Amino acid sequence: MNEGKVAALAVTGAKAASKRRQMSAALAGRGYTALDDANTAPPSAPGVVLFERMADDVCALVRKLSQGSRRRVIAVSLAPDGLEGSAPWELLAAGAADALSWRGAATARELAARFERWREVDTIVDSPLIGRNLVGEDDEWRTLIRSIVEVAAFSRAPVVITGESGTGKELVARLVHALDRRPDKGQLVVVDCTTVVPTLSGSEFFGHERGAFTGAVTEREGAFALADKGTLFLDEVGDLPMTLQAELLRVVQEGTYKRVGSSRWLRTSFRLVCATNRDLIAEQDRGTFRRDFYYRIAGWTCSMPSLRDRRGDIPVLAQHFLDELGGNDHLELDQPLTEYLIRREYPGNVRELRQLVARLSHHHVGNGPITAGALPLDERATAAAIANGGVTDTATPANGTLSDAVEQAVSRGVGLKELVAQTRDAAICAALDAEGGNVRAASRRLGVTDRAIHMHRAAHRNGQ
Repeated sequence: MNEGKVAALAVTGAKAASKRRQMSAALAGRGYTALDDANTAPPSAPGVVLFERMADDVCALVRKLSQGSRRRVIAVSLAPDGLEGSAPWELLAAGAADALSWRGAATARELAARFERWREVDTIVDSPLIGRNLVGEDDEWRTLIRSIVEVAAFSRAPVVITGESGTGKELVARLVHALDRRPDKGQLVVVDCTTVVPTLSGSEFFGHERGAFTGAVTEREGAFALADKGTLFLDEVGDLPMTLQAELLRVVQEGTYKRVGSSRWLRTSFRLVCATNRDLIAEQDRGTFRRDFYYRIAGWTCSMPSLRDRRGDIPVLAQHFLDELGGNDHLELDQPLTEYLIRREYPGNVRELRQLVARLSHHHVGNGPITAGALPLDERATAAAIANGGVTDTATPANGTLSDAVEQAVSRGVGLKELVAQTRDAAICAALDAEGGNVRAASRRLGVTDRAIHMHRAAHRNGQ
């Protein structure tokens, strides 16, 4: 039986039971087999709950059929007024994907249309493109990926992606572009808003005419022209100065702009994707981000979860990184090391986990699993503390001060040499995370040379 053409059907109430056959026949007319026993339906099959009046047993049935939102369920009220008041919101809170009122065969058409969309979305979610980039098996993670896929493939809405550093915001932005179905789609153009020089921002975005200013010996196309028919990705959009936000309002809304030094209006059509590690709503309240600009760029918003909120995916992510690093050699972690990775803290999120897994693989030799001996020296005090039920991050002060963190580490027997190494590593990782991996900016932040950071990273790659 084709799983994509199966629907799980559940009913509550005598009137709903009498409508069961009618609904089954209507769904069959749309190509779906309605299974009255939901237990026999595959997990990927959508579900339908028919009910007479809103009551606690309806929500209970939705919760049972949806299996914690793993199965998408639509609740259908047989009463014309069955979805009045708070009923739709109660059903959604119980795990329903949608709530409809019964309209006979028309309802079956609505259900089938939603089912077909879900099938298309799930086909993409299960594709290698997603599997290679947004790895995870957590239910909430999969729900988020479904939302990203649907917006990317079935709309042209501008997207704002928020989240901490290292959570995968740029990966999502690139996937939005890759999944965009415009037949004449152009290229993806990336602008790092942290590196835009205010005095040159006009040229960066709008382009300029020859002779527009000193040094403009040739004309230049800006980001808006390059992104025409494609996607413009503004990374760290929260760092844009207020004056520049105001200058971008017209082109974001109307698609028209002028090059610097020109009086001629030009047109551009691009999909806008923005990412930031800032809370743009809070920035608006502080007066550092324009409200009118936000509502132009936020056609749909996506908040990427931190790694601490999806610890169940850490073994899956770690194995994915090992597979990438190992090539044809199959690498895997033993149980103690896996448990350590799950319980460890990751201020740098998935990016930091990948770096740690790479260090583990560089230490490992032989055909067996990677064991505790491959753990770098600067990680071992943390591992011992976790194993003994202690703190999970020696680099993070318990009450916000560095001296307290040092005191805690010394009390656990961490020597001066190891403590200095841990502090140096933590500082370099923090600076690189804060600067999005930009070595030059990180070195300026720390007051060291670029070479010092490059040497530190090379030493870790070589297992020192």
